[in-house]
Amino acid sequence: MIKTKIKKAIALSWIVAITASSLVSSGLGTAYAVLQIGTGSVTGTGAFNTSIMWDETYTAASASGSVSGILVKARVLPTLTMEISTGTIDLGNLTANVAASGSLFIEVGTNAKSGVSITARSGSGWLTKTDDNSVQINNLFTDGVDESYTFSSTPNVTNDSNAPAFTSTGLTSTQVFNNIIEHTVYSTNKPENKNLVDDVEFVVTATTKDETPAGYYEDTITFTVTGNF
Repeated sequence: MIKTKIKKAIALSWIVAITASSLVSSGLGTAYAVLQIGTGSVTGTGAFNTSIMWDETYTAASASGSVSGILVKARVLPTLTMEISTGTIDLGNLTANVAASGSLFIEVGTNAKSGVSITARSGSGWLTKTDDNSVQINNLFTDGVDESYTFSSTPNVTNDSNAPAFTSTGLTSTQVFNNIIEHTVYSTNKPENKNLVDDVEFVVTATTKDETPAGYYEDTITFTVTGNF
């Protein structure tokens, strides 16, 4: 009889243990666990998947999970503009041994991180007599007379850039005697806005001699702007 009671007691204790375990696992017991109740994911990309967990409490708590590493992308397209104030620099009637100058203005706008450079290249290498290209105004003796034909430039003292530490440089007076050299007439180190036509003044100066043949002289100049993106 005693043995039978002992067996019944043991059996009852197992039933209680199993019931308690069932209550805990179902969330109805007093013991708490942490359960996965969902998944945070990105469509088609399993590498982002994370578990959403719950601590089995119905009050003063909430389930939470997170998905990290979502990428935001954008693109800023490069911009670069150059506006030249005129298509002609007219030096007028040249007087022997007197320097004659003419100029134009160039405005640049760009978002190039490291600024821009502008070069000027002579088309013929000098001022050339329109009816005889063997006669030039330059500092060479090739045609028997040495004169002077120069490029120079001066940046505006007021720049239109909002970038800190913006700097710009121009060109000191430089003799032009070929059509190969790209003379840098403006260079900067930062982006700048496109505002008035006043970033840099480009100047052409010619000086003739008493023996410079009479006639019309011309040169064509190519300006090239390069953005340093």
